[in-house]
Amino acid sequence: MDGFVHLHVHSEYSLLDGGNRIHQLVARTAEMGMDALALTDHGNLFGAIEFYTACRDAGIKPILGMEAYSSPTTRDDRSMGNIKTAAYHLILLAMN
Repeated sequence: MDGFVHLHVHSEYSLLDGGNRIHQLVARTAEMGMDALALTDHGNLFGAIEFYTACRDAGIKPILGMEAYSSPTTRDDRSMGNIKTAAYHLILLAMN
């Protein structure tokens, strides 16, 4: 899979959404011959250090990020009505 990088990946630190263990994600990435991997858990960076260390140990470029939320009204707005007023998920990736 030369040149392909997963940029939207959840781990066990995405509560109620991700079940992947970081060491298993990194091992599978190495098995597939990929040279980079992102971690974008929901609303947190709890696994960032573990992920960074595991990737570096495996010779994989770690891309740190998170899945953030935006809402056109307030942070408590959970409505998913009209697409123009719905809440959105946004992937943020750190650079360098």
